[in-house]
Amino acid sequence: MSAKPIIAPSILAADFSRLADEVGAIEGAADWVHVDVMDNHFVPNLTIGLPVVQSLRKATTIPFDVHLMITDPERWAPGYAEAGAYNVTFHAEACEDPVALAKTLRAAGSKAGLAIDRDTPVEPYLEMLPHFDTLLIMTIKAGFGGQKFMPEMLDKVRDVRRRIGAKDLSVRLEVDGGIAADTIAQAAEAGADAFVAGTAVYGAEDPAEAIHQLRALAVEAQSPHH
Repeated sequence: MSAKPIIAPSILAADFSRLADEVGAIEGAADWVHVDVMDNHFVPNLTIGLPVVQSLRKATTIPFDVHLMITDPERWAPGYAEAGAYNVTFHAEACEDPVALAKTLRAAGSKAGLAIDRDTPVEPYLEMLPHFDTLLIMTIKAGFGGQKFMPEMLDKVRDVRRRIGAKDLSVRLEVDGGIAADTIAQAAEAGADAFVAGTAVYGAEDPAEAIHQLRALAVEAQSPHH
């Protein structure tokens, strides 16, 4: 059985000129804030880095779910843990020894997450699950907001959920990409229990209300009589 669903709005969809206000708008509603760090190298886009995350951390009490879409995460990831991030997720494709980096992150004070991009099979990483707190399945190609949800990625989610269940692991299974009111139930039914939503939250008139609606849809999809 999945844990209570986590809704993590992505600031990639927020107005970067007033980030502190945008994060304030979801205070009390969001479980986590999903912070997309892109380096214009691992992915073609460039967003924000550690100094912005450090200053934003002072502006809110919501836990930070930092998603590093960067090369050389061994070098940069521990700084985000030290800056007070709740969870730091790096990409399997960018890291030589994911288990070693997970240990480093936990020692630096955060939870450790592993992200699997659209074109990467999940099987080679299933054995590593006990070393992680979060596994993030991309339901789009990493690097750009606003892409369309790819339901065919849910097979990976099902595989991971089966492994989590078989080994009785306490790992959050997160999905990122095109998650909205019309897709969150599919992802929850497949076994996801943490949901990154960008446009669905920040494109809404009332971001906090959008979060409540998304969470309700996920809870309903998780219920056994659904």
